[in-house]
Amino acid sequence: MKTDVQIAQEAIMEPIGKIAQHLEIPEDELELYGKYKAKISLNYWNTTLQQKENGKLILVTAINPTPAGEGKTTTSIGLGDALHKLGKKTAIALREPSLGPCFGMKGGAAGGGYAQVVPMEDINLHFTGDFHAITSAHNLLAAVIDNHIQQGNALDLDVRRITWKRVVDLNDRALRNIICGLGGKAHGVPRETGFDITVASEMMAILCLTSDLEDMKKRLGNIIIGYTRSGRPVRAEELNVTGALTLLFKDAIKPNLVQTLEGTPALIHGGPFANIAHGCNSVMATKYALKMADYTVTEAGFGADLGAEKFLDIKCRFTGFKPDAVVIVATIRALKMHGGLAKTELATENIEALKKGMTNLAKHIENIQKFGLPIVVAINAFPTDTENELQELKALCESMGASVSISEAWAKGGEGAIDLAKKVIEATKKPSNFQYMYDENDSIKDKINAIATKIYGADGVNYTPAVEKTIAELENEGLDKMPICMAKTQYSLSDDQFKLGAPTGFKITVRELRISAGAGFIVALTGNILTMPGLPKKPAAENMDIDINGKITGLF
Repeated sequence: MKTDVQIAQEAIMEPIGKIAQHLEIPEDELELYGKYKAKISLNYWNTTLQQKENGKLILVTAINPTPAGEGKTTTSIGLGDALHKLGKKTAIALREPSLGPCFGMKGGAAGGGYAQVVPMEDINLHFTGDFHAITSAHNLLAAVIDNHIQQGNALDLDVRRITWKRVVDLNDRALRNIICGLGGKAHGVPRETGFDITVASEMMAILCLTSDLEDMKKRLGNIIIGYTRSGRPVRAEELNVTGALTLLFKDAIKPNLVQTLEGTPALIHGGPFANIAHGCNSVMATKYALKMADYTVTEAGFGADLGAEKFLDIKCRFTGFKPDAVVIVATIRALKMHGGLAKTELATENIEALKKGMTNLAKHIENIQKFGLPIVVAINAFPTDTENELQELKALCESMGASVSISEAWAKGGEGAIDLAKKVIEATKKPSNFQYMYDENDSIKDKINAIATKIYGADGVNYTPAVEKTIAELENEGLDKMPICMAKTQYSLSDDQFKLGAPTGFKITVRELRISAGAGFIVALTGNILTMPGLPKKPAAENMDIDINGKITGLF
């Protein structure tokens, strides 16, 4: 069996200008990064696209992930290819895979098998430099803060309450908590600080949620970097570097155009991690795609409790987007893991474990129905699936009013998702009654409680004393009227990764609250979630290599 990277390397790619023709993008509006990658100009939006009608928007999400795999991105790509095969003018809008953190756990491919975006190695490595721009801008602001303190501290910043950290696109537990400024007077003022991963940074969220350069400049200026000794929040604009920060995003803000193995246009921009961050691809990419295509297939990170909830409650709220249909991806293997089976036991038929695990899928169907949107369940097929298991799963979906389709996109590409595409087209014609889970003007606790009880199935929420204090401060400062971005384990509906299926009788514990005023939301950290994970005992990087000819192996 060929690996993902082998399949990608054997692909015959079209020059990116030819791919652009599918969406009628003029050659002059492309900014080329070699033969197979391009950014689409801001001028094209300003002069042409913004006047056009939006096409249909399809959101792909999934059950809570397991080590058995779900195939959400594979399904998104396969669905896009199938729509393209059916003669529909289609664009796929995806998150960028992350270089550093992914080298901890996985190789980082977007999609897999015969449903991938290419050039695979480029997309997974440096791509067009977007993450580098995010990292540089983030760390520039950190450096300016420390320089301000060194140069007399005219703003009277409290060095004990600087909330802005540094970032790096790498899992590195040794950087979580550090002291900077050591070495004497010439080297700055010593203070406690730390690093987060780039993909979990506020700069990433700003790139993803900004609508143009003017909006970006405003959001960057709104960042709260810390507090004065009197307790006043200080914004980035007070440090007079908003212009410099914005210019670092001059190119990064433009959506990236690539292609699938089958030549379907794909816009890959921003993302990726919905367990600790916003976790959706950029507003820029989505809005471009909606204007250029009749059908846009997009996704959000991890399960519907995280990515889809943030897409609908945050991204749609800021932009006015409204999905015409939602696809929930599941595998029988993963559902059996939710039902209590070990990974080694999944190849054998087990209806009982499947029934138990299907509660996870049922909860996600119920949640998307609460948002008022039509649903198609995509069962990502494996050779070990039995007819009895498939029938059991189909019956559940149909009993809940969700249409269901067997997807074989991994093995067959677009051809394996034709039935799914047809059912999705039908779903987009159904009436919908889109609504949010909460009003952004509700209290912080009411908003968190709405997500925890309605989406996770929790009985309520516990808050640490530190969070209670933060809530009071934010309310006092008038910073509480924003959506909530929950940081929670992706593996469970609860904040305990070991509670699989659809747990009941639990409460969510919020242990830290962070204001991301530039992004426009409040981050609630729950359970043991980390914004700077460590590398595992055997990092995925150990499996990678490159030969004398530059051929890469080990990305998956």
